[in-house]
Amino acid sequence: MTAAAIAGLGMTEMGKVYGRTAIDFGADAVRLAAADAGLELDEIDALLISSGVTGELGLPLAVALDMQDLRVLSEVQAFGSTAGLMIQMATRAIDAGDADVVACVFADAPLRERRSVGDAYAQANSAVSGWEGILRVNGVNSANALYALAVQRHIDTFGTTSEQLGSIAVAQRQWAQCNPVAQMRDPISLDDHQASRLIAGPLHLLDCCLVSNGGVAVILTSEERAADLRRPAVSVLGAAQAHPGRYMRRRDDFGLVTGAAQAGPRALAQAGVSIDDIDLVELYDCYTYTVLVTLEDYGFCEKGEGGQFVSETGMLGPCGTLALNTGGGQLSSYYMWGFTPLAEAIIQLRGDAGARQVSAHDLALVSGNGGVLDHHSTLVLGANSGLVVAE
Repeated sequence: MTAAAIAGLGMTEMGKVYGRTAIDFGADAVRLAAADAGLELDEIDALLISSGVTGELGLPLAVALDMQDLRVLSEVQAFGSTAGLMIQMATRAIDAGDADVVACVFADAPLRERRSVGDAYAQANSAVSGWEGILRVNGVNSANALYALAVQRHIDTFGTTSEQLGSIAVAQRQWAQCNPVAQMRDPISLDDHQASRLIAGPLHLLDCCLVSNGGVAVILTSEERAADLRRPAVSVLGAAQAHPGRYMRRRDDFGLVTGAAQAGPRALAQAGVSIDDIDLVELYDCYTYTVLVTLEDYGFCEKGEGGQFVSETGMLGPCGTLALNTGGGQLSSYYMWGFTPLAEAIIQLRGDAGARQVSAHDLALVSGNGGVLDHHSTLVLGANSGLVVAE
């Protein structure tokens, strides 16, 4: 990887924040990120925009920010893996001399007053045809249902249990209690998880991520320039992506193996580190199951042993041996696609996490997941600790 660094982080208010558009949130996030880095907006010469699923955020964001003469401007779409892809693209643009300062941003505003959370993305996903239409009329009408099939495959193959998945939800809520921006901070128990209503069996309500309004932006530049800016630099040491291309196809490993198994080792090798070197792990958690299967694919445990691994006493939570989703993740904190784990990694690596700050925070592994396990991104990020990128 090139010597690129994250120099700025901007986060708007998150959750049930009404009366604002995705462009409003996105513009504010970029402004906040620039201010965090100590840069003026006109110093940004590249803008990468995660377009989401609602279509509300796109190229007009540059107009809203009055950005002119940009050297790079693009919408990027790989669903929940987009944030990692954008960081990879930004580092390459800086390395190639195509841009000096790159802003990457995601924002969303699906929540409306007097409208159910379940309906938040209904309009964006309403137009279907062909095989997708056949699935819908047979009840497979949401990401929840499709992920439920993957979870059931893991359960049937390895004996994974709902209670083991619940241990992830409980641990992440414990982290969220230490996070002042988390939407859900009331403690939960495994009994609470089991008692929560089924959304798409075997997935319970507390297995599923939140829906949030808000925006997050990060700003990248060269490590040399970042060293002279306002906040501690976070180095991009490794980045990789994988797109298995198995969505809606009959494959023996659906629900059992994800793109993390390919992208993870490549990103680690690029950074010149091993899984044992990682201090904190910020994983995309659209569902508890996504965390479990990603841990397996990254090699934290053997394939099929994820359930036992996450439910082991003393493994997860603020007092556990594995610093996992330390802000509460998308299950309990806020849902900003892949920018949720990315933002928390930056906060931890900078030492800015307050009551939830982990003691060892030199290296972070960050994942993104998109589609129905069909897209994946992995980042290895480092604090300003003298780590050298492998050639």
